[in-house]
Amino acid sequence: MRLTSFLTDVFLYVERARQHRWRCSDITFHCTSEVLAQQWVQTINEQLFLLSSRPKSLLVYINPYGGKQRGQRIYERIVAPLFARASIFTDVIVTEGANHARDHLKMEANLQKYGGVVCVGGDGMFSEIVHGLVSRTQTDSGLDQNQPEQNLVPCSLRIGIIPAGSTDCICYATVGTNDPVTSALHIIVGDSQPMDVCSVHHNKTFLRYSVSLLGYGFYGDVLTDSERKRWMGPARYDLSGFKTFLNHQYYEGTVSFLPADDSLGNPRDKLQCRSGCHVCQHQGQNLAETKACKVVGEKPPKDSSCLWRVIQGKFLAINAACMSCACPRSPEGLSPAAHLADGTTDLILVRKCSRFHFLRHLIRHTNKEDQFDHTFVEVHRVRRFRFEPNHHWAGTGEDLSGSSKGRMSQICPAPPACGYGSLQSSWTCDGEVLPHVAIQVSVHSRLIKLFARGIEEQSWFEDNV
Repeated sequence: MRLTSFLTDVFLYVERARQHRWRCSDITFHCTSEVLAQQWVQTINEQLFLLSSRPKSLLVYINPYGGKQRGQRIYERIVAPLFARASIFTDVIVTEGANHARDHLKMEANLQKYGGVVCVGGDGMFSEIVHGLVSRTQTDSGLDQNQPEQNLVPCSLRIGIIPAGSTDCICYATVGTNDPVTSALHIIVGDSQPMDVCSVHHNKTFLRYSVSLLGYGFYGDVLTDSERKRWMGPARYDLSGFKTFLNHQYYEGTVSFLPADDSLGNPRDKLQCRSGCHVCQHQGQNLAETKACKVVGEKPPKDSSCLWRVIQGKFLAINAACMSCACPRSPEGLSPAAHLADGTTDLILVRKCSRFHFLRHLIRHTNKEDQFDHTFVEVHRVRRFRFEPNHHWAGTGEDLSGSSKGRMSQICPAPPACGYGSLQSSWTCDGEVLPHVAIQVSVHSRLIKLFARGIEEQSWFEDNV
């Protein structure tokens, strides 16, 4: 019996696993002819090269300090070998401090060399990349970012995220998991997911861009207090959150907003943003349309050109979520039905209430109950909004009768410690404290694109393998 020797070639492909994870699997081809085997390899490589959506070269920024300081190790051991197998050329920059990646993108990087920009780190690192890339795009286009009404130019390069942070909420909202292998494979196959970005201004001064959460009151106070406890590491957020909850301070102000009345969905319809979302597709087609509008409210904005609403009150928290903001601690997120690319943000107003009722609201962020189903909470899907603080004494939400002494006053007897004498809170913008309280926010539809495809619906088999 004559034995025939076989030539083998191994090809890699993407296989879906459970919980939105992707894995790299291989298939082996056997051939008796070396010439035929070479033809297979050449033909397959030629077809892959013709896929213009796949990046050929990438600019990679690694944050070695974020999260648990695992970014460089994750890239070198897990991601770099996958990029090498996919024949993707990479330029790698290990950042040396805050805003290194942002400034390099804005001033130095030769972006024409690359098919995308990748950040290895957490949500803070991603924010740096967004600021650098969006600012560079506007500068190259001759646009002034300090103009709140400016229509910004979308970025041509896609952004990839290799999760290596503490929360990785951007990955959870766009991929469904914070798995580095899954994110790397989405980059390799060349997926593209548009994303909205909010610009934040104070008068005619640009402050920051936001892609996830803008928070005033509770979340602003938590972040401000946690900045004084950085030595504690991630545990500082738990301590600052508990302290802020006990303080239970509310703030008075005026919120003006432009409702997205033409949106297909609403924040309470339980229609979550998924891959191929028809809400995002519909809104993306209609954003160029203009409407004749008028102002409605107690005090209309000066430059009103559309149907604005105005709400005055005492608020424990004011939040604006451009995405669900889901993470391991909050599986559904702050606004479960928020969409990635519909040109809107969900504005959540939490009015003054008792400490017990506010706790009920917070607890619902950790389960699947409707966190908006309270009389003191209202949520609006908006395209733009403004906030103006009322400049007089702030109080504690437990004091519903107007007295400055609530039932928990003995916990924080000194006004300076609890902030009873504070006139206003601070805004947190994607984890950074803003220097101003009076702000204007505009949603820019599909300003950036990610190497992602949105969260895919899981089949029964994928959930049970």
